[in-house]
Amino acid sequence: MSNPSQSNAVKPYIPADAQLPEFSLRAVIMGVVLGMVFGASSLYLVLKVGLTVSASIPVAVIAITLFRLTKKLGGQDSSILENSITQTAGSAGESIAFGLGVTMPAILILGFDLEISRVMLVGVLGGLLGILMMIPMRRTMIVEQHKELKYPEGTACAEVLKAAATETSRVAAGLVKPGDAAANEAELKADNKRAFIIFGGFGIGLLYKCINVAFKGWKDTPNFIFGAPLKAGSLGAEVSPELLGVGYIIGPKIASVMAAGGVMSYLLLIPMIKFFGDALTVPVAPGLKLISAMGPDEIRSAYILYIGAGAVATGGLVSLARAMPTIWRSLTAGLSGLSIPGMNGNANGKAKNGQASEVLRTDQDIPMKWVLIGGLVIITAITLSTPLHMNLLGALLIIVFGFLFSTVSSRLTGEIGSSSNPISGITVATLLFTCLIFLLMGWTGNRYYVTALSVGAIVCIAASNAGTTSQDLKTGFLVGSTPRLQQYAILIGALSSALILGPILLQLNDSATVYVPAAEVAPGIVVDASTLTDTAKLQGPQAATDSNTYKVWRKSDEVGGPSGKYLVDNSGKLVYLVDPGINGTHTKRPDGSEVKKFDAPKAVLMSYIIKGILDRQLPWELVLFGVMIAVILEMSGISSLAFAVGVYLPLSSTLPIFVGGMVRWLVDRRSNKMTKNQHLTEDEKQAVGDRSPGVLLASGYIAGGALAGILIAITAGVMTNFDQKLTDWATLHNPFFEGANSDLLTMLPYAVIVLLLYWVGREKKEV
Repeated sequence: MSNPSQSNAVKPYIPADAQLPEFSLRAVIMGVVLGMVFGASSLYLVLKVGLTVSASIPVAVIAITLFRLTKKLGGQDSSILENSITQTAGSAGESIAFGLGVTMPAILILGFDLEISRVMLVGVLGGLLGILMMIPMRRTMIVEQHKELKYPEGTACAEVLKAAATETSRVAAGLVKPGDAAANEAELKADNKRAFIIFGGFGIGLLYKCINVAFKGWKDTPNFIFGAPLKAGSLGAEVSPELLGVGYIIGPKIASVMAAGGVMSYLLLIPMIKFFGDALTVPVAPGLKLISAMGPDEIRSAYILYIGAGAVATGGLVSLARAMPTIWRSLTAGLSGLSIPGMNGNANGKAKNGQASEVLRTDQDIPMKWVLIGGLVIITAITLSTPLHMNLLGALLIIVFGFLFSTVSSRLTGEIGSSSNPISGITVATLLFTCLIFLLMGWTGNRYYVTALSVGAIVCIAASNAGTTSQDLKTGFLVGSTPRLQQYAILIGALSSALILGPILLQLNDSATVYVPAAEVAPGIVVDASTLTDTAKLQGPQAATDSNTYKVWRKSDEVGGPSGKYLVDNSGKLVYLVDPGINGTHTKRPDGSEVKKFDAPKAVLMSYIIKGILDRQLPWELVLFGVMIAVILEMSGISSLAFAVGVYLPLSSTLPIFVGGMVRWLVDRRSNKMTKNQHLTEDEKQAVGDRSPGVLLASGYIAGGALAGILIAITAGVMTNFDQKLTDWATLHNPFFEGANSDLLTMLPYAVIVLLLYWVGREKKEV
């Protein structure tokens, strides 16, 4: 339904004087629960492939559906304002998950423990800071500049809410008369259809992933390694529903560019390194083995990751530089139009002459005094919190960068949408500036790693959540929500998601951590155990076979064995190398069971920046090769960031994203030919596609597949024996899991969910 007013003063869908339920307990609770669910699935995705997809529309559709179900069971149906509150509270989880997944795993990569208190503090403080910084800018960016700043995801979500409005809401909007059930029948049917699609996709994704991974139904990553002339080149794909769904949602262009980066790594760079290095008789740094003895994954770990990191860093900075004109306009417009709720006539119900004036419900914000108090509490907590290793300069940098980039993120989101908002580039810039300032201060070495990363992490989450908050407030502005209640809802949603995402992040890491016997990687090393104070036990599946408590020693060089965290017995003998589940290199436990590591590409990049500047310990030649790849692409007129991410990620992760993108291309191509969409612009066609049944099914695939992956990781520690027995049985008896034809047979169940996505997406009618 189109906006009823084209004037500067937009008429909301629900008038300001309408009385409808809004900030109800059930709306907030449902939003919090959905925020946790989509936050968890987003965290899983960002650890695997370094990106997330917007949760706003899926959360809105699920909320509407669940409220409709409660009505059928005798409960009360929800109003459009309640649905808006649920969507607002539920959207915070995705943005916080992105910020945590981009930054916090770098703690592990830098050699520190991923403490639960640190992760939760960063998530809570960054999320709340971004929301509070957005509140004073609402009138400028959402109300006064509503024509200039479209906030595409927020606008689309408002259309979904309006399309599914109940009879009560339509009566309040003045669209139908009370009791006119016929006017709502078509919309109710469309709503039920949307619900069936997204919940069906969720069930399929969950069931598929469980049968595939937990019950060893078929091989999860078919792979083929080439011989000469592409020796060590390989082609593989993780046949997972969540990556297929991601590819469908982000579309064919970005999916193709990402896959192209993977093709360069696995079918050009790795074979080239193998070709030139096969005859060498000594290892080439930073590799520790002869290239002739390395497989594709080992070559990638030793060399390609640094090339990819250089390309990603350059791509992020270029995207940030390209947005600088917009950033400057955003900052100047945001500061010049800064409105202070509670300090002017329109905000607090007081006219300038001190007389009371009526304040519209749709123009009420959280009073400025509470925003200031909340900001002071957050800054105090940042400065005094021990887990963040923070100092006064770090806290000041968070204030400056946080305010700057929250303002920038809000306006960029309004102009180009959340998907194109260069949050990664913002984080890279924050870390670069922070580390350079630390370097000028003489603060080098690993004691300042955590401080620098904490600055970048809080700013990253604040900027990401500021953009999400802006989208939600745009949705509320169009449907007629109360801004103050939306702001309360997203504060509650952000706090709840931040509290749960920390434990999930640690569990995902522990489930894939491998304790490598030290005799295999660092034989003969003995340390003075009396000087070691930290202790640790094994976590994850291997804890079932060894419950001893060991002392912790952190090795900083590569002499005699790899650097990293070791567990040491009381005599000083090294017992285990702790290879983390996030960005670890060992994919087999001592019992032979396979382990799927999380690549966390953006977090690796952050760790390289910190270590490279503060310790000057980077193979800069390889990094510069990656820089030149990004520069060449930009010179060719191709946006380099998506390609660079593809260079860094395994091809097995980007190839299924490419498949999803190609399905979307086929669907959109057919839809545009068979409907009247041909006269639309490319952006308008994209918007139509974003509201299609295929996007709903893809969202269900993502949520179901990602949550199945999390559940499998959580139960890994208690299901070790069962999992091993199932693996042994499948290896001997299941031709889909192991055998000469297993790679080909695996594609059959995958083809079913691919074809189903195409069939649902090709629906002529928009829903």
